[in-house]
Amino acid sequence: MASADQATAFPLSLQGFFSLSTGQKLAALAVFALSIALLVGVWSWSRTPDYNVLFSNVSERDGGEIIDSLQQMNVPYKFTPGGGAILVPASQVHEIRLKLASQGLPKGGLVGFEVMETQKLGASQFLEQVNYQRALEGELARSIQSLSEVRGARVHLAIPKQSAFLRDEQKPTASVLLNLSPGRTLEPNQVAGIIHLVSSSVAQLSPGSVSVIDQNGNLISQRQDSLRNTTLDPTQFKYLRELESSYIKRIENILEPVVGTGNVHAQVTANVDFSQTDQMAESYKPNPATEAAIRSQQTAESGAGAGGASGVPGALSNQPPVPATAPITSPAVSGGQAGSSQQPVSRNATVNYELDKTIKHTKGASGTIKRLSVAVVVNNKLAPPDKDGKIKPVPLSAAEMKQMTDLVREAMGFSTERGDTLNVANASFTPSEKEVIPETPIWKDPEVLAMAREGFKYVVVAIVAFFLWSKILKPLMVQLMSPPVVEEVEPVADELALESDLTAISLREHFDAKLASAREIAKNEPKVVANIIKDWVGGNQ
Repeated sequence: MASADQATAFPLSLQGFFSLSTGQKLAALAVFALSIALLVGVWSWSRTPDYNVLFSNVSERDGGEIIDSLQQMNVPYKFTPGGGAILVPASQVHEIRLKLASQGLPKGGLVGFEVMETQKLGASQFLEQVNYQRALEGELARSIQSLSEVRGARVHLAIPKQSAFLRDEQKPTASVLLNLSPGRTLEPNQVAGIIHLVSSSVAQLSPGSVSVIDQNGNLISQRQDSLRNTTLDPTQFKYLRELESSYIKRIENILEPVVGTGNVHAQVTANVDFSQTDQMAESYKPNPATEAAIRSQQTAESGAGAGGASGVPGALSNQPPVPATAPITSPAVSGGQAGSSQQPVSRNATVNYELDKTIKHTKGASGTIKRLSVAVVVNNKLAPPDKDGKIKPVPLSAAEMKQMTDLVREAMGFSTERGDTLNVANASFTPSEKEVIPETPIWKDPEVLAMAREGFKYVVVAIVAFFLWSKILKPLMVQLMSPPVVEEVEPVADELALESDLTAISLREHFDAKLASAREIAKNEPKVVANIIKDWVGGNQ
């Protein structure tokens, strides 16, 4: 029965539709079209993705290249009312940024070495130099913009023309303008890194010739120079903090297993000498006589020998020698001892001994600890439960405090020669009030809000679909699928139609009866039927 009803529903609906007037037909078609359009529109609205900012404050050239890339990737996009940002579906923001970054977009409105790729034939040397300087400035600005604190950067290079005369030679200079992100600042070592980056990229550019300013016009490179002039190094402060932190961690690690986690706090102040000394000493000491070492020795000796006649030539010199007498009793012969052949002997010796010389070259290490000042506070310990079962904190005993002090001394490497100081105190810690972070209400939770927005779209689609079906489509379908109203005819026409129907029924029943008897005869007497067919065939021939 259900299949018969379904089979007759379509013809009845068509019959009901065609039985309507022309105005009613147009109205029904309009209602159907409007319902379908409304349903499709609501469904499309529910499937529209949320848009987030892809890039903002981009130059016109970068914006055009980004739009071309988005069109090639078939990514939907739109602009903010002011045109200051490009919006894309929220689910594709990070993926699209990575794809555009692989293409070098956005370029930030800076011209790099790609300007050399479009070099025209026949360009002058001056134009080539200008393009090279523009490309170098753009590449330096891009490198500086890679810092997270820097939103934008511009680099200006003043490169003088080279001269063959030393007196006319001028050194290049550079200026860097930084646009920092809101609430961000550059550390001195970062400023020094930017200065060295620029100075290392230009020949003969010294770091002192690079000026760095921020978007407010503050000369931040001057602060770095002042620190350098006062011999203050940020790395020294960092080393000092790390040194103190290591001592604090060492002390707390050795005491926490004894008193419990959170029951000990330590502070260390280190006096560190960062000066470097370079000393050379040369000292001399007298050598002992027994251990003297000869460095060099020189001896000169002259002795007597046979000689010829001596004296004044003449008669006196040729006289024979007088008899030998003692000089005391005999006076000397005037004119000298004529004919004497003996001369006195002389001997000279020079000896140089080695000196005990000591040369000492001493270079002091930087970062030497001159003194440590340590303060440690230990919380009271918990006493065993009393009769009422209450646990109360009690101070540490003198033996326990001595044990704590000895442990800290060993952990810090206490030295009396350096003048280290140590103070270990016992006190009751005041329980800190934990900051109660208010829980985010469920109606303010971002995830819940996102799910609510997504579910709201489907609810709206369901409500619109139900309204269209119950208020518009269903009544219209009922009206169209209802059977057509048969107009009443006169009784005479009904009787004639009834008689004609009865006559047709009686003729059909008579024919069916004859056909049934013929089938019965053919079944019981097949030979008779065969003879009759043969007679029919023979008669036709």
